[in-house]
Amino acid sequence: MRRRPGLSARLKLTISYAGVIVLSGALLLAVVWVFLLRYVPDGVIRPGPGFFRDRGPAPQFIPNRTDLWRAFAPRAAEALAFLLLFGLLGGWLLAGRMLAPLTRVADAARLAANGSLSHRIRLEGPRDEFRELADVFDTMLERLESHITEQQRFAANASHELRTPLAISQTLLDVARNDPAQNRDELIERLQSVNTRAIDLIEALLLLSRSDRRSFTREPVDLSLAAEEAAETLLPLAEKRQITLEVTGERTRTVGSVELILRMVTNLVQNAIVHNLPAGGTVTVHTTAEDDASVLRVENTGRPLPWDLVPTLIEPFQRGTRRVRTDEHAGVGLGLAIVHSIVRAHDGTLDLTPRPAGGLLVTIRLPGTRQDPSPAAAHQPVRAPSPAA
Repeated sequence: MRRRPGLSARLKLTISYAGVIVLSGALLLAVVWVFLLRYVPDGVIRPGPGFFRDRGPAPQFIPNRTDLWRAFAPRAAEALAFLLLFGLLGGWLLAGRMLAPLTRVADAARLAANGSLSHRIRLEGPRDEFRELADVFDTMLERLESHITEQQRFAANASHELRTPLAISQTLLDVARNDPAQNRDELIERLQSVNTRAIDLIEALLLLSRSDRRSFTREPVDLSLAAEEAAETLLPLAEKRQITLEVTGERTRTVGSVELILRMVTNLVQNAIVHNLPAGGTVTVHTTAEDDASVLRVENTGRPLPWDLVPTLIEPFQRGTRRVRTDEHAGVGLGLAIVHSIVRAHDGTLDLTPRPAGGLLVTIRLPGTRQDPSPAAAHQPVRAPSPAA
């Protein structure tokens, strides 16, 4: 943005400091004039009759107001000139010292504008306005660097994931073109499968982008109803895998997007079913209100998870390769990433805890609203048939 040239902040402060000092000196001189010189008579001053008796011989010269002013004015002008020079020099040095933190902030901002986000100000000294500004700027740079690094890694992973189905489709088409005897139905089925995976990936990316932008309408949402709907949708999958699915809890209200929260719960329940024991596992979904938070817990059995693997599960395209799953529901690697993005968009928290006996406990806390205390607010548990049924 082009701006017309003007005085620097340091020069403005210097002029202000010098002006204050000169004005203070001028006020002191004015006080001398008003309360001292104005009471000295002008003209020839003669001592009174009692002067000789009390104070000895009469002085040869008694200065009047004009004499005092002639002697006082040049010295006052010299004092004001000295105060002006002292104010300019001292003000310049003092302003430079006071504005040094702002110079460091400006240098850091200039480096950030040129693409260097790793630089930090790290201003020393006790907390004041300038150091608070520098600390806030450092925090902003740290978050910005982390966000850009995450976006770059996400873009690279997304490009790789999107390239895979396209490369497979190209290979299938090349094989079909070079081999006229290729089974056409089999080719169409495989191309359809690859195309479906690409569509699922693109839809997941769009959903992730939408939740990151927070471009949704907020309205009252009941987590318990979302849990019941997700369980009913995924009940056939749980029965197929011989997984016991149980939904319990009370009416738990929050504010947000009904569609996104339902997708969040569905992703959690589907992950809990897919990443479970081969047979005979359990998935428990529980909703409750704690203080001012609406809490959703999804717990599943499975093989033990290393602690160092758990934090990576919310990263995009991290499928947790050491977790049990099948190719049928391998997913696109964005399930928990979408959950994490939706939770952040709703100002909530997401906690992943590996269970000692194996499996994972996912706890989500969203801002709550006033709950309905009536007995009708409670919901009956929803259960999938046990493996023995």
